[in-house]
Amino acid sequence: MWQLLHLHQHVLMASPLRSIGSRLSHWYCTCSSSKWVGGVSMVQGASRGIGLEFVKQLLEKSEKGHVIATCRNPNSATGLLDLKSKFDERLNILPLDLTIESTIEASAKSIGEQYGFLNLLINASGILSVPDILQPETTLNKIQRSSLLLAYEVNAVGPILVIKHMWPLLRAGGGSGTERDVAVVANLSARVASIGDNQLGGWHSYRASKAALNQLTKTVSVEFGRKKDPIVCLLLHPGTVDTDLSKPFQRNVPEGKLFTKRFSVQKLLSIINNAKKNDNGKFIAWDGQEIPW
Repeated sequence: MWQLLHLHQHVLMASPLRSIGSRLSHWYCTCSSSKWVGGVSMVQGASRGIGLEFVKQLLEKSEKGHVIATCRNPNSATGLLDLKSKFDERLNILPLDLTIESTIEASAKSIGEQYGFLNLLINASGILSVPDILQPETTLNKIQRSSLLLAYEVNAVGPILVIKHMWPLLRAGGGSGTERDVAVVANLSARVASIGDNQLGGWHSYRASKAALNQLTKTVSVEFGRKKDPIVCLLLHPGTVDTDLSKPFQRNVPEGKLFTKRFSVQKLLSIINNAKKNDNGKFIAWDGQEIPW
């Protein structure tokens, strides 16, 4: 806001300032992209499951590029620590708890100081069930206020706060150092978040919280487009993946529809890597098909 006031007070200098700012921005991005060849990616919710697989494939599929992996307890994230031993110079592990905004701010500050920008943000964390705390509801009678609030906090509020604090870094990075023209925000959603596709009911907390994530992400994408920021927001459905999140509910999955983490993440990374400006705000399944809202 102070920048806007400053410019209002110095209208006659607006054109020179824009010219200088443009030259400085170009110089900064050129220097940064050459230093961090391959781009800088962040995976939030990276300690296990799909998030960990994203980190693994981002590191293994290319000899270039740097990855920031965040989770609540890095010291106990054995999968990440194993990857760190193999990719020490390219992997940075930071603590981040979606339910504590100060940890999100601290991560953004650390990333800004070390890298200066981001080209990719993947919000991979999600909550469906927690023993003795949260279970997918099968009837209205089983809905609890605490379950609804917890699902919203982790599945919707947290990811949007991460985007909020990483926004300046994504805007600074755009597609520099990558083969894309834009930075990408990829939020993991789910087909059950679709209101138009809801024919079965149930799972009230999970469905509603993921639908909230969809609406929040779509709204953010509109703002990014209006401000002409070099950022594309995607909502991605990974399919039913063999992870701890889905394990209690796998017996009803049709044959051939339970995907490995490797397969699902390969498909999602292909969508991310080929993202264009006109994909901003889309809700896309693992197979590239758009999902109705």
